[in-house]
Amino acid sequence: MSSQLISTRQRLIQAALELFSAQGVSATTTRQIAEKAEVNEVTLFRNFGNKHGLLLAVLEESAAFKDLGESLVRRATPPGNVYQALKDYASDTLHTLERVPEFVRSVVGEADQFPAENRRALGRGVTEANRYVAQYLATVIQQGHLNTYLPAEKLASLLNGMILGYAVIEFTSEFHELWEDRDDFLENLVELFLHGAMSSSAESIINSSQGGLLTTEVADLPATLVHEILQQARKFGIRDHALAYVLFGAGLSATEIISLERSQQIYDTQGHFLQITIPGFIRQVPVNQWILGKRYGSFTNNPLIKWLKSRKDTQTAMFLNETGTPISESELETRWQVWSEGLLTPQGQTPAIAQAQQTWRVEMLMRGITLENLSIFTACDRAQLQPYVRRAKEKAALEQATRLDHKPG
Repeated sequence: MSSQLISTRQRLIQAALELFSAQGVSATTTRQIAEKAEVNEVTLFRNFGNKHGLLLAVLEESAAFKDLGESLVRRATPPGNVYQALKDYASDTLHTLERVPEFVRSVVGEADQFPAENRRALGRGVTEANRYVAQYLATVIQQGHLNTYLPAEKLASLLNGMILGYAVIEFTSEFHELWEDRDDFLENLVELFLHGAMSSSAESIINSSQGGLLTTEVADLPATLVHEILQQARKFGIRDHALAYVLFGAGLSATEIISLERSQQIYDTQGHFLQITIPGFIRQVPVNQWILGKRYGSFTNNPLIKWLKSRKDTQTAMFLNETGTPISESELETRWQVWSEGLLTPQGQTPAIAQAQQTWRVEMLMRGITLENLSIFTACDRAQLQPYVRRAKEKAALEQATRLDHKPG
């Protein structure tokens, strides 16, 4: 395609966006768009077919929300003030929508008149925005800055849904008195996430408006319960057994596991590793053949390797669902609930999937790994790992006391 054609296409897209933003989609004609782009109407039809084809290009090729999402992801490494990062993202998103209010009103009000392809493009746009936000949330959760009982992708959907809902209300109504002002909405939105959706009984994290991590309670699982979960997973097939094995054998979060690809596995007779990739950072994590005193195969023959060798498909993802597509975080959560059904922790609660990672970290410390090396494997700093150190020392003290009690006086 020549540079002239590329230039013409971009001029038409920009002209359409400006007119859609100023007067809505329905009120904008192809003649107006062509005149603003300084081309004839036939050129518009040749490039896009009709107005809705041009709208589809506007929806798919606008980089505004992609740029916002990428900017948020970059703020996760190195970790910073989570409160401020989420508030800035929500504020910047609203400002971006505010620059095209008529376009937002038109898309929301007229979406039922759009062809199915355009509605799918809208869905893909929202999904893309969610993907970046989920990536950011997954990273800060994995780093120990946040804990949640919901998958990162669900949290991202809630966040973007509330931001979009606020924008629609602001652009379509007046004097609603739902919030004092925009800043009041933003502050309450972020507080809801940090103190509502982002908390659980398994790991309590208190985050102030200054963004500080104050307390973390580690709730690792006892060996008998871990082995029972692994045994239950095995009953549901080789894939489920491999998923549970990676959770307890590599200490990865659910978000990291669903992002794994087959090429990220490295193994030989000396060791078994997984390579974890996040923007700007790559690390390798060992897959333990021993889990809380019980051996699950070897470096070259264990549940994960058996699962991958059983695959006949060409999918690059390490884990697939029943339909043969990459498993999602919510589907992994569902599998965990199936394996742990009817089981209770010593505290009388249903085991949470996040506790598998906590269990692995405590076990690694109990087995003698240095804090520095655990920091490398987890991408957490020493301060974030201190609660695990305390828990490991507490377990070591209990084990010593038990051994002493078995000796004659």
